[in-house]
Amino acid sequence: MTSLLNSVILNTIDSPLQLRQLERKQLVPLAQELRTFLINSVAKTGGHLSSNLGVVELTIALHYVFNTPDDRLVWDVGHQTYPHKILTGRREQMQSLRNPQGIAGFPRRSESEYDTFGTGHSSTSISAALGMAVAAQKAGLERRAVAIIGDGAMTAGMAFEALNNAGDMDANLLVILNDNDMSISNNVGALNNYLAKLLSSRFYGTVRKSGKKVLSAVPHVMEFAKRAEEHVKGMVTPGTLFEEFGFNYIGPIDGHDMDALIDTLSNIKQLKGPQFLHIVTQKGKGFEPAEDNPNKFHGVGKFDPFNGDALTSNTKKTYTQVFGEWLVDMAALDNRLIGITPAMCDGSGLNAFAEKYPDRYYDVGIAEQHSLTFAAGMACDGLKPVVAIYSTFLQRAYDQLIHDIALQNLPVLFAIDRAGLVGADGPTHAGSFDLSYLRCIPNIVIMAPSDENECRQMLYTGFQYNGVAAVRYPRGGGAGVVIQKKMQAIEIGTAEIKRHVASNTKQKVAILSFGSMLNACLKAGEKLDATVVNMRFVKPIDKIMLENLAIDHTLIITVEENSVMGGAGSAVLEALQAIQNPNKSPIRTLCLGLPDKFIEHGVHETMLAECGLDAEGIASTIAKLIT
Repeated sequence: MTSLLNSVILNTIDSPLQLRQLERKQLVPLAQELRTFLINSVAKTGGHLSSNLGVVELTIALHYVFNTPDDRLVWDVGHQTYPHKILTGRREQMQSLRNPQGIAGFPRRSESEYDTFGTGHSSTSISAALGMAVAAQKAGLERRAVAIIGDGAMTAGMAFEALNNAGDMDANLLVILNDNDMSISNNVGALNNYLAKLLSSRFYGTVRKSGKKVLSAVPHVMEFAKRAEEHVKGMVTPGTLFEEFGFNYIGPIDGHDMDALIDTLSNIKQLKGPQFLHIVTQKGKGFEPAEDNPNKFHGVGKFDPFNGDALTSNTKKTYTQVFGEWLVDMAALDNRLIGITPAMCDGSGLNAFAEKYPDRYYDVGIAEQHSLTFAAGMACDGLKPVVAIYSTFLQRAYDQLIHDIALQNLPVLFAIDRAGLVGADGPTHAGSFDLSYLRCIPNIVIMAPSDENECRQMLYTGFQYNGVAAVRYPRGGGAGVVIQKKMQAIEIGTAEIKRHVASNTKQKVAILSFGSMLNACLKAGEKLDATVVNMRFVKPIDKIMLENLAIDHTLIITVEENSVMGGAGSAVLEALQAIQNPNKSPIRTLCLGLPDKFIEHGVHETMLAECGLDAEGIASTIAKLIT
């Protein structure tokens, strides 16, 4: 357990330039101070903890060796950049982390010149850093580009596409693999640190280059020497794969050994061409609760910095929990059910299912594209796959959704979590577009539950449907309604009226609510005496309901927590246009939803209010139209 220490050295660091003026013997105490600061800071704001604790020494070493911001550091995903933010002039701003108008939880180019590339999704760092390395090369600059990527992000195809491209170039690119999936084993110690220094040294590089030049005149000997080198390196390092990509592989080394890091990075800085450094770190390093349970402390709310206990609790079931319970219950009824997740077992609520049905659970890693086509293959041969995926990550597999699943009309159910705004995680993780990008695809049923119980019944409905179905639901808790254990299918494409307008009302307004906006719409409906409809289905839209509403209402308002452009409201407008009576004046309509911009991080309720999507905002907008 880390004790509270005074940040004697850390308080003198407001930029990497000041960091580089420290003596090397000061860097280990600095790491201790930085780790303590991190724990106490995140305890107050919430955020990502385990991943940041694991890269403290690496972050210090990178800024100590490289001339940042001129040298480019590109952090993959970016949830491990809190130490980077603290050392680059944002220490005092950490108290505002992920809060409205505060600093972001991920790198952002507009926030600091040290944030060279905006991230949030995984496996982009190598591609971006390679682009920067090529740009420097074309400008004739000695600038270095460094991509820092975790072992989880290396499971994505995009990372290997970038490696394949980079290895075929002579750009000065360094890829650092932060491997934290294993503890530091015996082979990552003094011997491996020594070998890494040797393999990254200019002497080794010069001898290697000279030897190749001499032996190239004798092809058979050259081939023998190349194989011999690979075998010798392969006996002590796992880098054969990366060597085959064209990288000079170095490591693995202890990512918490400051001297090994600085010596190795200093050597690599002098080398030309693509370099690959493999380091091994421990997630949650220095904070016992996070070391014992790194997944729990990957993303946390406010907690006690002494024991790690959460300071807040939510008694309502979250939509994620509702999905997790439904999945276990449904699996007991149908042995064809398969659960698939692209590396989000805990976040998507699959833990209980994975434990109870390990032979029917597949975590495919950060490989969204693969997860969908993998599910498609299963569906072709009689299984019933359920893909649990965040809305923002489903964007990465759009081609597979269209080409491999919808085009073949395969029975795959998508449980789309984190739909709509996601609060503190901000625009990189917001599910603002799924209704827009899903509803234009043929052969798909799209459902948006208004509460937890409806979510359970819609999941059942989608699973029973013999085709492509999607249930999209928000992050966090619902309305706290009673959840019926018995599962009943909802008739596809049917809406339900939740509140009737009074018959004597002069201007009859109908508010059409999609998904979790229902409570706000009902409150607005009460205030305005309006009809309120829970639309339930975005596709197919309930055209009969719309026809009936168009007969005796003068104004129709649609409300959704999705981009207003091309979303559920657009579906209503299209349907009304198709059924419009040419002898009657067109019915007035207005679509309310997320505006045409990226919405910054903040408190979810406040964000909705700022978009005019709380009860007061909805009522106020309608009142202006009818007065």
